[in-house]
Amino acid sequence: MEETPPDSLNARIAQRVRDLRAAGGLSLEALATQCGISRSMISLIERGESSPTAVLLEKLAAGLGVPLAALFDAPQPSASPVARAVDQPSWRDPHSGYVRRNVSPSGVGSQIQIVEVTFPAKARVSYETGPREPVMHQQVWVIEGAIDITVGDERHRLGAGDCLAMVLDKPITFHNPHKAAARYAVVLASMPYPLPFRRSHGEQRPSLYP
Repeated sequence: MEETPPDSLNARIAQRVRDLRAAGGLSLEALATQCGISRSMISLIERGESSPTAVLLEKLAAGLGVPLAALFDAPQPSASPVARAVDQPSWRDPHSGYVRRNVSPSGVGSQIQIVEVTFPAKARVSYETGPREPVMHQQVWVIEGAIDITVGDERHRLGAGDCLAMVLDKPITFHNPHKAAARYAVVLASMPYPLPFRRSHGEQRPSLYP
């Protein structure tokens, strides 16, 4: 998997964060409050002067109400239904070394996104994921190797061919305790709560599953 040059991706992330923040009508202070990241750090990211980690970008995406993959979309997408392999951006997390590649075409209006991840041996990444609206569903399908995924308090050990479905509403940890890298596909879909599950401010959200 050929990686996109870091400077190019930092510039793309910077533009996407600026555009998404403007679209949401959020000031730097408001976004900082929503995602738990300092105003100064968000400013550095928006200027392309920082190489943020996956954990930091996940917090930023949550504050913007989008999946992490959306931060790597082209700022001015062509809306082509085909994303050629050579044009699919790949990014390496500076902390864990895991590499993610956005497979899905950007700008086509789909609520589904596909990401390919290569996760190094012994690496670990923990996301402080919380409830979101719209709801974000995620499935992880292991293509090669094996990986442990802990969702809330429940740990799942996945081998090649296994697939795990989850809702992004609780902390998630990815850990590869093995001596070989793992490769897996992540499929994300966002959608609003069905009407019976909508709630007023402060009301507890019922579980989507029995």
